[in-house]
Amino acid sequence: MSTDQKSPIYIPLEGVESEHCALIVDKGLAKVKGVDSHQVELNNNRALITTKDNSTIANAVNAIRDLGYGVTSVKKTIPVLDMTCASCAVSTESIIKAQPGVISAAVNFATASVTVEYLPNLISTEEIQKAVQSIGYDLLLANADKESETLEEIHAQKFGQLKRKTLWASIISLPVVIIGMFYMNMPYANEIMWVLSTPVVLWFGKDFFINAWKQTKHRSANMDTLVALGSGIAYLFSVFNTLFPSFWMERGLHGHVYFEAAAVIISFILLGKLLEEKAKGNTSSAIKKLMGLQPKTVTIIKENDQQVVIAIEEVSKGDIILVKPGEKIAVDGQVVKGNSYVDESMLSGEPVPVLKKENESVFAGTINQKGSFQFRAEKVGAETMLAQIIRMVQEAQGSKAPVQKLVDKIAGIFVPVVIVIAMIAFVTWIILGGQNGFSQGLIALATVLVIACPCALGLATPTAIMVGIGKAAEHGILIKDAISLELAKKVNVVVLDKTGTITEGKPVVTDDFWLNQDELAKQALVSIEKLSEHPLAEAVVKHFENLALKTVHHFESITGRGAKADIDGQIYFVGNYKLLTEHQIKVEEQLLTKATQWGNEAKTVIWFANHENALAVLAIADQIKETSKQAIEQLINNGIAVYMLTGDNETTAKSIAKQTGITAYKAEVMPDQKASFIKQLQSEGKIVAMVGDGINDSTALAQADVSIAMGKGSDIAMDVAKMTIISSDLTKIPEAIRLSKNTVATIRQNLFWAFIYNIIGIPLAAGILYPVNGFLLNPMIAGAAMALSSVSVVTNSLLLKWKK
Repeated sequence: MSTDQKSPIYIPLEGVESEHCALIVDKGLAKVKGVDSHQVELNNNRALITTKDNSTIANAVNAIRDLGYGVTSVKKTIPVLDMTCASCAVSTESIIKAQPGVISAAVNFATASVTVEYLPNLISTEEIQKAVQSIGYDLLLANADKESETLEEIHAQKFGQLKRKTLWASIISLPVVIIGMFYMNMPYANEIMWVLSTPVVLWFGKDFFINAWKQTKHRSANMDTLVALGSGIAYLFSVFNTLFPSFWMERGLHGHVYFEAAAVIISFILLGKLLEEKAKGNTSSAIKKLMGLQPKTVTIIKENDQQVVIAIEEVSKGDIILVKPGEKIAVDGQVVKGNSYVDESMLSGEPVPVLKKENESVFAGTINQKGSFQFRAEKVGAETMLAQIIRMVQEAQGSKAPVQKLVDKIAGIFVPVVIVIAMIAFVTWIILGGQNGFSQGLIALATVLVIACPCALGLATPTAIMVGIGKAAEHGILIKDAISLELAKKVNVVVLDKTGTITEGKPVVTDDFWLNQDELAKQALVSIEKLSEHPLAEAVVKHFENLALKTVHHFESITGRGAKADIDGQIYFVGNYKLLTEHQIKVEEQLLTKATQWGNEAKTVIWFANHENALAVLAIADQIKETSKQAIEQLINNGIAVYMLTGDNETTAKSIAKQTGITAYKAEVMPDQKASFIKQLQSEGKIVAMVGDGINDSTALAQADVSIAMGKGSDIAMDVAKMTIISSDLTKIPEAIRLSKNTVATIRQNLFWAFIYNIIGIPLAAGILYPVNGFLLNPMIAGAAMALSSVSVVTNSLLLKWKK
């Protein structure tokens, strides 16, 4: 089955942990027939291909797996209904195979079932079922309505498996190490170590050997190759020496066994992988939460005013949708009946809900407040603003190349170089070693591979990250990955969102001025505001929360103006200045002076009056956090440029910038414009940190080199960001930069210690000193040196805890 145009397909990857691995996969995809374009997004753990033919997906998946890397998929056996002959089975199999996202399908007519493997991010069992139903057959799905095979759950299961593998490998390896180091002369020591190390090497470490073989088939090598060779040769060499000890004794040598080295290699590498998985951020959960902003069902109004509840997927353009108080808006559209305030903070980042009247636009994912209204669906599915934000976040995350770690750069040449050195040592010993040349060469070969085992390399980065992340957490900073840690120290521009980042993010009454301090009038104001749906009314009620309430009669909401009510026979008005002028209410000069002053400070002014005179004026604003000014000063003093971007108006932006000492700011900025501004700064060679708290910041956070979310903001911002300030205190940002410097220094020290053992140890293991003084490195000492390199790396990482 083919399509007229190329469709982008995302293939979720497993085990692609470095640029070197990504390059291998990318080259492999280039060889797959039918793949028109391909790109490996290391940061998103996925490959993107475009193809005109759906069958190419299965070939691409098989090519990736053949290279030794994994693809997240689901395999199920499902009963097939209504098949009457073998040709029915052929038809069913063909239609399933033709679906985009299906890797393989095999229909068994005898058992009336199909075994299907598919990519859960591209297709579901319900979609496969619909395809089968289209040709007259059906699938029997168990709990179809509760189908929840998600990538996150699959990854969680795999992490659990890795955890169990690491735990058991470590437990079993411990007695092997103790016997190998201290009790070599006990009865049956070799046999006991053989029995214990076998499950560690051949069961818990089997993936290393499988992947190494796949790499070899494609004339490639990665860290798995070295692990497999190092542990495999040590293990086979030890098995040989256990079975045939006389082979070495006849040649005047002692047949050492290195079971402990083989087991420890596997255990340490598994531990390294576990730590790395733990440190990685999960990008897909942010997208999952964005999707969660859409309700699963909606209420539509039919022609006869009948209300019908349908699934979100069934909404079509032109449908009239009813939105009740507190409900999420399902799709983009235009109000046709009723009015209400809508909380759009998840899109705009602004804290004050917006009044929506007839002919005004509403957006998917926003939340209706107390009123209800009907709107006409105009944009559904992928066309909604929420869907566009989701797409932009994905693109920004995918297009941003992660910082290439030093260990990844060296690993590409380290593996083949070590193998070549080991082979040269082996051949040299055979040629020049005389009578014992072969046996000494074999020992040198095993010793080089054992001492060069990349345990320390595998632990260098994740241990430092884990300690750094732990220390940061103690100081209220959550850090997700090494990329942000490496880059934070290089940041020279910080871009700040206003609402919820520099400011508190919620309106409060900052000032109130009364002509007469009349307690009854204050009670009247609070009583009216208690009934009002206007979002600023909450701020007034909270400001006067200790006052007693009065009984309100004839409450009337005046759209766009305020409210009117009768209390104790007296008419009162609460609202804007237009409300007062329209009712010819007298306003004293001192009240006008206060209102003008607060208006110039970018505060919202609320008037309170009886039927004749204005009684009071109140100012409401989103207050600047106490620590914001101090944090901005610290950043500027450290030579970091600070920008403020906000969706708010020019007057408010100018006022906030002036109060905090920010000289560069932009007002009335849309979410996509924030990301574009960061792109522009990056094109000038700047390393940009973005700090925000709302969904409207998520695209900019994903685009930035270092993304920092406020802990009291939206879950989406926190998921997209690689750092989260739990307390939402901006002074934590300079602290995070300082921690970054210390952690990166520790990583570099770890890599130095990891490589110094190899630089000194590999030539010694090969026997470079033998012609000079007859020194040969024992593989047992090589195993100890390898373990010591890992211990030194972990110890150095732990020292990070005490650095200031």
